[in-house]
Amino acid sequence: MEARRSAAASGDICVIIPTIREYECLREYVANAREHGFDISRLHFVLVTEDFCDVDAMRDMLTDLDVSGEVFDGTHREEWYEANGVAEYSHVVPAASHAETSFGLLYMWANESFEYGLFIDDDTLPHEDVNYFGRHMANLAFGGEVERVRSNEDWVNVLYQNADDHGLYPRGYPYSAMDETVETDAVEVDAGEIVASQGLWTNVPDLDAVRILMDGDLEGQAQTRTTVDDFERDFVAARGNYLTVCSMNLAFRREVIPAFYQLPMDDNEWDVGRFDDIWSGLFLKRACDVLDRRIYNGDPLCEHNKAPRSTFDDLANEVAGLELNEHVWEVVDEAGEDADSFEAAFAEMADALVEGDFSEWNNGAFLNHCGEYMRDWLDCLDAVHRAPAVADD
Repeated sequence: MEARRSAAASGDICVIIPTIREYECLREYVANAREHGFDISRLHFVLVTEDFCDVDAMRDMLTDLDVSGEVFDGTHREEWYEANGVAEYSHVVPAASHAETSFGLLYMWANESFEYGLFIDDDTLPHEDVNYFGRHMANLAFGGEVERVRSNEDWVNVLYQNADDHGLYPRGYPYSAMDETVETDAVEVDAGEIVASQGLWTNVPDLDAVRILMDGDLEGQAQTRTTVDDFERDFVAARGNYLTVCSMNLAFRREVIPAFYQLPMDDNEWDVGRFDDIWSGLFLKRACDVLDRRIYNGDPLCEHNKAPRSTFDDLANEVAGLELNEHVWEVVDEAGEDADSFEAAFAEMADALVEGDFSEWNNGAFLNHCGEYMRDWLDCLDAVHRAPAVADD
């Protein structure tokens, strides 16, 4: 079989959807774009899936929708690595893991026509009354005054606006940073300062398994649900304050890709999972603070329709990394101070993880492992950048 290079992309926005089940959610996103007059020709869809999925049906859907896009199962990803000269780095993207979104980042990096990326999870839908793609692009271009949030714990709960009523903290928020005192004010943001737009979510909140259990739900969802009323204002987190970054509804500029690697979860000897986007968000936020850039949060909301599953299965996937999650941000908070690029900041964070002694924490060696993979990620990007993908004949 001929090695697969990237197909010619007609647009400047690469939409990355990891999927094994609900790939037809894409129909609703395309319908939203057309309903609101968003230029479909700007969008190129990349579906990251597995060999056991119906790849032909996914490709037929792209044809039926008359949109630009490609579908990559495991076999076609391996062909892509070969064709782009980075087969030796294929290990940086774990198989059968949500962290396969990193493949979409590599694909973007290989095609310099993509100025923006967008992560969409397959269990989400856009809100009909909002121009989904248009709002994300407006957020990335935003300049003006916006609410700034900080806390005495140096952490911002992205659900802070109605927390007194629902009491929720999102997946990845440290337990040691709970019961924080929140302060808000306004900050002036320059156009171009925003490098990522994190859309939040209604219906099923993005919680970890412990918090889902505390909410009395055994099916991996939550008894407490979020609504549009829980998100009245858009905001940014203050410098030096961290926040959870969930990749289910997230747009970003191309330049952040070196610092936005989705960590090697699930397929590792420590059985750590479920923190790929959370920890990538910590690295991105640290890099933003160093480089005077920002992450915009709020609209466009998506409807999160997480399928029922055992909460205890999620707990089993998360427990190996829970203690590490309490401390990763402290490690990276001391790295990259003098960096002048996202790549340089990420390289210093990688060094901090590779060289650190984390033996006092459960599965601390996994952080050293992550640091090694982060170095490989930068090497892989460098190799892809030297051999950019070209269109198929």
